[in-house]
Parts: sequence; structure tokens; C-alpha cells
Amino acid sequence: MGNATTATAEPSRGRFAPSPTGRLHIGSLFTATASWLRAHACGGQWLVRIEDIDPPREVPGAADDILRQLEAAGLHWDGEVVRQSTRLARYRDIAHSLVETRAAFPCSCSRREIAADPASGPRGTRYPGTCRTAPRSRRGPHALRLRVSHGTQAFMDQLQGRQACDLATETGDFVIWRKDDLPAYHLAVVIDDAEQGVTEIVRGTDLLEATHPHRELQRRLQLPTPDYLHVPVLVDSHGAKLSKQTGATELRLQDLDAAMARCLGWLGWTTPRDLDGAPAGVLLAAAAGDSRFTALAGVRTLAHSMP
Repeated sequence: MGNATTATAEPSRGRFAPSPTGRLHIGSLFTATASWLRAHACGGQWLVRIEDIDPPREVPGAADDILRQLEAAGLHWDGEVVRQSTRLARYRDIAHSLVETRAAFPCSCSRREIAADPASGPRGTRYPGTCRTAPRSRRGPHALRLRVSHGTQAFMDQLQGRQACDLATETGDFVIWRKDDLPAYHLAVVIDDAEQGVTEIVRGTDLLEATHPHRELQRRLQLPTPDYLHVPVLVDSHGAKLSKQTGATELRLQDLDAAMARCLGWLGWTTPRDLDGAPAGVLLAAAAGDSRFTALAGVRTLAHSMP
């Protein structure tokens, strides 16, 4: 298919897309705040999407808890909240269209088989192309992988600078549909961002490398290419990313005012004295004109010590 087009500058539209694996912690609030500020800096819109397509990891009630936290923090969204679980048929149709045009193919390989193949690279993570012609096994479930070709592709991240990758060399053909019959993150997020008209994606640097397969899918599907800005991820004293999987403390509603002040501080905004102890929404509104985050240029991680 042809080259991806560039997303238009107007109207600006950002988004925050949490997975309902628990309530927000300060790392996810930091990313949401950065995204909200960027979208509103030029009078744009900010959307919320719930990425609920990984049932084994989801916590009952977490999606509603996240929405309540966002509202309490003053992070109000535009339009309806989209839930990926309602869009499975759409993802499936597009995955099948990629197979029909031979842009994608079924793959029976397990992670163990890929890692054991000498062609998978020193880290055992590069797909060696085993099933490109035909699946290794006709039995059992199959994933779908997008065919990638050699050649370095580059983009300019608005905070992290130039990023370049040859997908064929570094990752190989990547999964767009999982063996458990669910869409892969790469496919679902690219389709949703395009169909929701997202023009700028603000997220953590832990997803910086994911931008390369996302841009490749945009090119193959002839979708607009949004701008990207990756903010640092918060890490603990051991250098591990704060996450629900590593036991990051979930924010209570009464924690949000202080947490918002910290997030805005990391983003380069100094709280005026007369706003010390102000509610989160008041702080956010006061900081709404500042979205350059210049002090974070090239920064991949920020140390966070628990209060």
C-alpha cells in the first residue's frame, strides 16, 4: 500500500488510553497530565480510550475507577469514552484484509521456538521469518504477523529527538493478531488513533520503540501519521518503571491534589505561592498554557521517591 499521510495540525486532538489493570498511580497520572496540557495548549480536544482487550490482566471496576480519578484531578475529556472491547469486529476485519493482500501471514511459532532460532538475534527477540511461506505447524492456534521489509525508517519525536529503526533487522515481522484470538496492541491502537482523529500522541518512553511498528502499520493501511511526544517514565530507587505490575501505589482520590502538584513540577511548572495546596483541577487550569516541557528534552526516566 502507499505511504502514510501526515496528520493535519488543526484541529489538535490528543488522547489518554489506560488499560484497566488497576487504578491510576502517579506515573500514569503524569502521562495523562502531559497529554491533557498538550491538547489544550492550542485549544484542542482530549479524548479518553479504555484499552480493555487483555481480559486476564484486567481488574473488575478499574475502568470506572480510572474515570473517576481523572474527573477528580480536573482531567476532563471531550466526547464519549471509547472502549476497545466494543471494537473487536473492526480490528478483525482489518487484520483479515492485511492477510488477503499478503501484507500479513499466519504464524504458529511460540516465543520459545523463536528464541531458540539462531536467526532471532542475541536477545532472542527478532522474528526469523519461519512461517513467512507457510506456518511451521498446521495444528493449534495461529498468530498473524505483518511482513516488514528492510530499510531504515525515521521520525522526529517532539521531546526525544530523531528515532530510527530497521524493523526487519531489529524485530522482524511483528504480531498484529494474537494466538488467543485477540488483536495485538499495535493493531488496535493504530486503528483507534486514526479513526478517532488523533493528531498527537503523548505517552511514556517505555512505548517509544513501539512507534516504529505503529508507523509501519499506518503506512500499510494508508492512515494519517500523528505527531509523537514521549515523556520520561517514572522509576523507583532501583531504576524500575513505576507500574501496576511492579506494585506502584494506586492513587486515592484524596491523594490527587498533591500528586498533581508533583506531576506539574516534573513537567517544568512551578506552583505559585498563592496556589500551594490548591485542588488538582485549579493547578491544572493555571498550568494550561505551558506545554513545551523543554527541561525534559532527551530525558528517558525520572526518579520518583515515595512520599
